[in-house]
Amino acid sequence: MHLLLENQETERLRFRKLKASDFNLWLPFHEDPRSSQYWEGLPSDPKQACKEQFERVFERYEKKLGGMNVLIQKKNEALVGLCGLLVQTVDEVSELEIGYSILPSYWRKGFASEAAQACKSHALKNNLSDSLISIIHIDNTPSQKVALKIGMLKDKTTVYNKNPVHIFRTNPKIT
Repeated sequence: MHLLLENQETERLRFRKLKASDFNLWLPFHEDPRSSQYWEGLPSDPKQACKEQFERVFERYEKKLGGMNVLIQKKNEALVGLCGLLVQTVDEVSELEIGYSILPSYWRKGFASEAAQACKSHALKNNLSDSLISIIHIDNTPSQKVALKIGMLKDKTTVYNKNPVHIFRTNPKIT
């Protein structure tokens, strides 16, 4: 099962794998306190938080557990965010998640919805799962709006990595 959207495109975005050289381009995400305001347990040092995120992405690539793709804005080649399909374990069940993070300077421009919809479509086209989820902190309304926009509905509330979260779910066969 090929979970990465490498070399795929949407109207405004191109997907590619994360590279170590992307570190300084992604660091502003971790430097902006709004990016992590909903998630407990992240390193307070932005460089350490970015380093740990990159390590997790590269480990996922290596273990074939999906991973975040870099989102490149086609009109100016700018890195605007990360989005991808990730194998996650929630409440002891292995699930396929659509994960997304956008640099704060690109918030509210529809990039998260556009990229998440591409992930959903990729999962449907390739029969990757009967169901897709997004794990979203209960207070993270902007991310919840993205999930709703691509047709996900709140399925349940639980705890994930010591954080209270809503699990949004969709069946990729329903568009």
